[in-house]
Amino acid sequence: MSQELLSKLDISHIEEISSSRNEPDWLKEYRKTSLSVYAELPIEMSPLYNKYTDAKKMDPEKVSLSTTTAETVPKFLEKRLSELENEICIIQIGTNIHKINLPDELKSKGLVISSISDAIQNNSDLVKKSLEASNSKDDKFTALNNAAFNSGIFIHIPRNLVIEKPIHFLTCLSDDGHSTISRNIIFADESSKATIVQELYSPQIETQQAYLELLNTNLAANSQLDITTLQMMDQHAVTFSTRHTNVAQDAKVNWYSGLFGSMLSRYKTEYFLNGTGASSNDSEVIFGNNEQSFDIQTNVTHESPSTEGRVVEKSILRNKSKSLFKGMIRIQKNATKSNSFLSGRSILLDKDAKSDSIPGLEIFTNDVKATHSASVAQIDEEQIFYLKTRCLTHEEAERTIIEGFLEPLSRKMSFQVRAWIAYLIESKWDNRELTINTDKELAKFVEIEETRYNEDAEIEQHYKYR
Repeated sequence: MSQELLSKLDISHIEEISSSRNEPDWLKEYRKTSLSVYAELPIEMSPLYNKYTDAKKMDPEKVSLSTTTAETVPKFLEKRLSELENEICIIQIGTNIHKINLPDELKSKGLVISSISDAIQNNSDLVKKSLEASNSKDDKFTALNNAAFNSGIFIHIPRNLVIEKPIHFLTCLSDDGHSTISRNIIFADESSKATIVQELYSPQIETQQAYLELLNTNLAANSQLDITTLQMMDQHAVTFSTRHTNVAQDAKVNWYSGLFGSMLSRYKTEYFLNGTGASSNDSEVIFGNNEQSFDIQTNVTHESPSTEGRVVEKSILRNKSKSLFKGMIRIQKNATKSNSFLSGRSILLDKDAKSDSIPGLEIFTNDVKATHSASVAQIDEEQIFYLKTRCLTHEEAERTIIEGFLEPLSRKMSFQVRAWIAYLIESKWDNRELTINTDKELAKFVEIEETRYNEDAEIEQHYKYR
């Protein structure tokens, strides 16, 4: 098991990763080519974005890489893992796959959940297709992941399979201080439907750890994926995630992200609506405190007619935290009758909090609808005053306004996702541990969210909670 600092990453480390996994020759060359691209590229490709980005907060002199990491399950995670005992799940601790729980019934129907190493051996055609579709020249961190990934997962949902229960994908950094570079691939075949929940954790250690992810998602015709990402890592860690999603004819992806942890979170998300009738719905909630930094870029490219894209990002920032939202709608020449919406909004709870939004449009055809907006503001003191006259404290007034700020966004989510995000916001507000253990306290959030928009239950709810 060799160890290497990110700043000293070289060809010998790449070769050791590849050899330890007995990878095919084409993948070894793919890694080497990507490494040479990584060395040449700047941290931020756009001169405009370079002015604002905090990507340099990840110190290559502190980020330690290893071909394998410790397999020990951090103590704080034991309860959550016990709750997933009977769920469809894949658990990753550091670079190791700790557990895969795939019911025989679904396995017999063709559902595949495996490590990326096993997929390279057993599903090589799909893995090769996904890797070759990833262009290392897109940015420095795509090249880094293509060159040096030392872990990852693979999910393949076969044609016509509808999975009622969610697939849980949980990742936690190892407690030995090493970082993880994860190559994750999801394929949804024609007319399939599934829900995926991604949970990200890290132990509380003083070392700067990094979770570097490249996630490729491919939806075939008429398929649907509902994906939830909940990032709950310790604030000594950094998270770099690059996500590419290809959506075919009449396919639909709903992606909900709740970003709460990490010293630095850099998320770059690309949606390519390649088939007529394809649609994407991206909802992002950010809650920052202390000196956290969130660098978010979400792009939607309409390649075909009658496609729909929706991106809504909302940030809540306390103390000296900051957010940067970069978004772009691109409607290509053939994508007539497309409809796209992009919005980034931030509430600053303290004077030292900061937020920047840079939305954009590139439209190369006629007969389309495309709008974008951005707003950054502090809470209205008149609203605070009004709520305090209704016997709320200053903090209770702030929290009530935040609930109203998120309300339109949360209506697009399932009651379970709304409950998770509401619970995490309250946990962070009260400086509690960030986790979604389904204990009695979280169960109350779920119960409330189940009936929240059910007008028929109003009377029953009145008697229950009076």
